[in-house]
Amino acid sequence: MIVREFRAFRGQQNNMTKIIYAEESYAIQGACFEVYKQMGCGFLEAVYQECLHKEFVIQNIPFVSHPTLRLYYKEMELTKTYTPDFVCFDKIIVELKAVSNISGEHRAQILNYLKASGFKLGLLVNFGSHPKAVVERFAL
Repeated sequence: MIVREFRAFRGQQNNMTKIIYAEESYAIQGACFEVYKQMGCGFLEAVYQECLHKEFVIQNIPFVSHPTLRLYYKEMELTKTYTPDFVCFDKIIVELKAVSNISGEHRAQILNYLKASGFKLGLLVNFGSHPKAVVERFAL
C-alpha cells in the first residue's frame, strides 16, 4: 500500500512531524490493505465500498457509511449536500476511488468534504491502481 500525505495550512504552519489520528488512520489503512489483498484491482468502486464496510465490521472500526454533510453559504443552509463514502471514528473522512490515477478533482472533493464537515483528516483511497492500493492523507 502506498501512502502519500498532503497538508493544507491555515495561518501558521503545523508541525509536519506529528501525524494526526495516527492510530485510527493506521487501522483504516490496514482494513483497506486487507480488502485490496483479498480483491485485487479491477472491481467497481461499489464493490470495494461493500467489502470495506464488511472489513470495518470485522476489525471493529467504528464508521458511518454515506453520511450526509450539510453545506452552508453565508450561514444559510443549502439544499445540496455532500456524501462521503465513510466517516470513521467520528472524525476521519474516507473517500474511495477505483480509477487508474487519482486526479486533482478527486483531491478537491476530499478537501471540500473536510471543509464542509470541519474534520481535520481525510483519506482518499484508490483501489484502481496496480500493483498496490494508494492512500492519500489530507490534513487541515
